Amino acid sequence: MSTVTEAGVKDWDFPRGVASVALMVGFAGEQGVGVGRMLQGSGLSEKALGDPDAQIDAHTELAVIRNLVRELGDRPTLGLEVGRRYRITTFGIFGFACVSSPTLGEAIAFALRYLELSFTFCIPVARWQPGEFVARIHDERVPADVRRFLVERDVTAMHQMLCDLLGHRVELVRAEFDYPAPADTTPYVETYGLLPGFDRPHNLFSMDPAVLERPLPQANEHTLAMCLAQCRDLVSRRRARTGIAADVRELLVPRGGVDGFAAPPGIDAVARDLNMSTRTLRRHLDTAGTSYRQLLDEVRRALAEEMLTATPLSVSDVAIRLGYAEASTFIHAFKRWTGTTPSAYRRDGVSRAVR
Repeated sequence: MSTVTEAGVKDWDFPRGVASVALMVGFAGEQGVGVGRMLQGSGLSEKALGDPDAQIDAHTELAVIRNLVRELGDRPTLGLEVGRRYRITTFGIFGFACVSSPTLGEAIAFALRYLELSFTFCIPVARWQPGEFVARIHDERVPADVRRFLVERDVTAMHQMLCDLLGHRVELVRAEFDYPAPADTTPYVETYGLLPGFDRPHNLFSMDPAVLERPLPQANEHTLAMCLAQCRDLVSRRRARTGIAADVRELLVPRGGVDGFAAPPGIDAVARDLNMSTRTLRRHLDTAGTSYRQLLDEVRRALAEEMLTATPLSVSDVAIRLGYAEASTFIHAFKRWTGTTPSAYRRDGVSRAVR
């Protein structure tokens, strides 16, 4: 019997920070490739690479990757060289959450759940089976012109993260790639500790499942809780600003703001406004790692907090404006979102304002 854990996203087209682009630009600079050539056609400025809060579209990073492959693609294991540069600290709060996890297995489970906070283009699916842990790396949706580079880069970066988490090289049981072997396989052996199989049906690597039970040297329960909260907030903010999730959120927010009486539209009405079927909308949202219900909750929560602190509306009136048939249903939902009741939230807001 085996257990399969899929990533929180099913495609690479999610927003990300600039740390990965900055890393690749730095690597290229060491090889004599200037910043201008690396950023050509990406719309990024050199100044933006130093902004830790900057968020870019995945296609922006893809433009930089294509520039890197164009400039240095004659290096036979370019992906390995670049992938080894990704350390746990490259991933910011996402990386610190992994470091703070109790065991390697729990760190992997967290990383899969919050994969959209990484820089990967290849999507891993983990399978725990008797005697072996297998991570299959899906590259089907990766553009063909950079597919081999990104498989090498992403698999190597994943392996490097595992090594950083444990503080030593993680020995793999096997590694397989779906492309032909290079003339010199030595860099693969040096990186993974074994000779991978090439021209195989899938990209994957596997480990002894016992390794997953090893405690991480920097595990810390309180730090993990803090990092998890920040990761959830970051994911929420990124989803709110981009793609199909942003389109749906815009349709869910009343045109008249908190003064609008119309209840939020249902998913069928939203799909019609977006000129697609309900089934297609559900599929797009699932690919984006969210759902109509989750986005509706996010909008309702934001509007509820605004109405409770900025208007004299009763709790029942707030519930009606948000589309709830009964105040009790709204109160239950609000407590689930915030851990407190609407009335208590309003009182606390007034107290903060007075202070």
